[in-house]
Amino acid sequence: MAWNLRAQLLETCSCNMLCPCWYGVRELMIMDRGWCTTTQWYLIENGRSADVDLGGRTVVLTMDFPGPTLLDGDGTGRLYIDDGASAEQRRDLAAIFQGKQGGAVALFGTIVAKWLPTKSVSIEIDRQGDKATARVTGVGQVESTLLKDESGRVMTAQNLGFASFFNSDGLNTELAPSSSQWSDSELTHPFEHRSGARSTVNWRAD
Repeated sequence: MAWNLRAQLLETCSCNMLCPCWYGVRELMIMDRGWCTTTQWYLIENGRSADVDLGGRTVVLTMDFPGPTLLDGDGTGRLYIDDGASAEQRRDLAAIFQGKQGGAVALFGTIVAKWLPTKSVSIEIDRQGDKATARVTGVGQVESTLLKDESGRVMTAQNLGFASFFNSDGLNTELAPSSSQWSDSELTHPFEHRSGARSTVNWRAD
């Protein structure tokens, strides 16, 4: 099934700033705590899966990895899809983000060994200046703040290996330290996030 989507990405994880996975080099991708939890928030600007319009939807991907590196896999994952999505949108978005429909995102299907049931929930995103607060009602929230230098310029990372996975249209990845509160009892580790980044996702499968 052909599909495509473009989304704004808000990424957080439990490693220190900057998460070593962004380097995309296996020898460097050792998790700071020996394990990793992550939330990735996808604000879909536009997209389509066959005849299903995906624009305007929000997907939150949570993953918990035992370590010591992301590429060792054996992760547990769950998707939260905003409750404004139709049954068809939920079906296709779940298949895409679980890596079942090909494209670059198929990586998730290789590193996540167990998918918990997808949940339809209320998702709120509040952006105030450099700070973004994202909430999944009844589950938790993440705060992300753009990192700036002494001159007030947003700090970015260029030519990161993992950024090519997100196909960021050549845009810089913006660094944005994060903090979180989360309460999904089916995931192994508590969510205490430190690292964070923002970027633009442009995915497709033909």
